[in-house]
Amino acid sequence: MASGIRDKVAILGMGCSRFGERWDVDADGLMLEAFNEAAADAGVTASQLQAAWLGVCLEENNVGKTAGPLANALRLPRIAATRVENACATGTEALRGAAYAVAAGAYDIVLAMGVEKLKDTGYGGLPVRTRGVANDLWLPNSTAPGAFAQLASAYAAKHRVNAGDLKRAMAHVSVKSHANAALNPKAHLRNAITEDDVLKAATIAAPLGLYDCCGVSDGAACAILTTPEIARALHPDREVVTIKALELSVSNGEEQSFSGPAGWDGASIQTAREAGARAYASAGITDPRRQIQMAEVHDCFSITEAVLMEDLGFSAEGRVIHDVLDGVFDRGGALPVQPDGGLKCFGHPIGASGLRMVYEIWLQVHGRAGQRQLPRVDLGLTHNLGGHPHQNVCAVAIVGRQGA
Repeated sequence: MASGIRDKVAILGMGCSRFGERWDVDADGLMLEAFNEAAADAGVTASQLQAAWLGVCLEENNVGKTAGPLANALRLPRIAATRVENACATGTEALRGAAYAVAAGAYDIVLAMGVEKLKDTGYGGLPVRTRGVANDLWLPNSTAPGAFAQLASAYAAKHRVNAGDLKRAMAHVSVKSHANAALNPKAHLRNAITEDDVLKAATIAAPLGLYDCCGVSDGAACAILTTPEIARALHPDREVVTIKALELSVSNGEEQSFSGPAGWDGASIQTAREAGARAYASAGITDPRRQIQMAEVHDCFSITEAVLMEDLGFSAEGRVIHDVLDGVFDRGGALPVQPDGGLKCFGHPIGASGLRMVYEIWLQVHGRAGQRQLPRVDLGLTHNLGGHPHQNVCAVAIVGRQGA
C-alpha cells in the first residue's frame, strides 16, 4: 500500500515576487525576484540545484512550452528541467513534481517555480467570452463567473439559504480578503472595502458582484526542496518545514452527466472532497478544523471559498454561511483563511498561485508574516481548483512543522 510523502520532503527556502500589473519587469525578472529570495532563504545557489520544475499555464508566448526560460533566467547548470501545466493548479503541480522526485530519492535539492505574465497579453480576469481552442472545444458558451454563479444558486437551493444571507456572507468573505491584503506589501489589491461596497457593486453574474470575483496578476513564486536531514544539517537552528500531503483529483465527467453514485447536485466541488480526504489520510488528520491552523484556498470567487469550507471539512454541511458571518475564518478567528489576501487580493498569476499559497504557510510557520502574523501555525492547507465546478482539476497540499 502506498505510504505517501509525509515528512519525506522539506522546504529549504521559499520566495515570491510582488504580484500585480508588473509592467516594470518581464517573466524572467519575476522568476529572478522569487528565486533570489528563496535562494537567500535556503542558503544555496543555482549551481547546487539538481533538477527544476517550471509551472506556466497561459503565458506561452513569452515563456514558451519548455523549461528553457527558467534555465536561462536562473542560469541553471544544464540540469534536468521540466515545464508543467495543470490549469489553476499549475503551481502546485510544479511543487508536486519536485517533491515526489526528492521523496523518491532521485535528487537531494530541487526547485519548483510558478510564473505567469498575463497583463502584457491582454488576458482578462472577467471575460464575457474568452476565445481559444480550449474554450471553443470544451466550454464554448461558458464563462467562469457564470459557472460559479450557478454554484452559488445550487448551494442556496440545496441548503435553503436566504438570498440576502448568502450575499452578506459572500460580502464578508471579500471584505476579509481585502483587509488581510492591506497588511501584505506584496499583494496586488491592498484597498480596504466595506460590506456596503460589495453589496452595491455592479453585478457580474447574479448573485456574484464585482467584488466577489478575483482578477489576474503578473507574478512568480518558488520553493527549494530537499530532504529533512539535509534541511536540518544546513539550518540546525531553524524549524524544519515538511510536506505532509500533496494530492490531486480530476473530474471524470460524472458531474456533467449527473450520473455519479449519489447524483451530483451542483452545490459542492466533488474533486475538492476527494483530494481533501486523501490529503487528510496521508497527513494523519482526523479533525481538520481543529488540527489545521490556517488555510489558503482557491477563492476565484467569494462563493468558491465559502463552499470549499464545507468540502474540506472546515464547516458542517449547510453551516458555512453561519461560520463565515460569525468570523470563524477571519484573520482573528478560529481558522484563518487567506491571511495574505488570497487569489482575490494577493493576486492570481495562474501558474504561480499554488506556490504562493505555500509561501504564506512558510512565512507563518517561521513567524515572518509581519502585520498579518498569526499566533502559531503548525499545519496549513492549500487548495487549488482549475476549471469549473463541474469539470476541473483540484490539488490539496498540507505543509507544516516536522512531526506536527
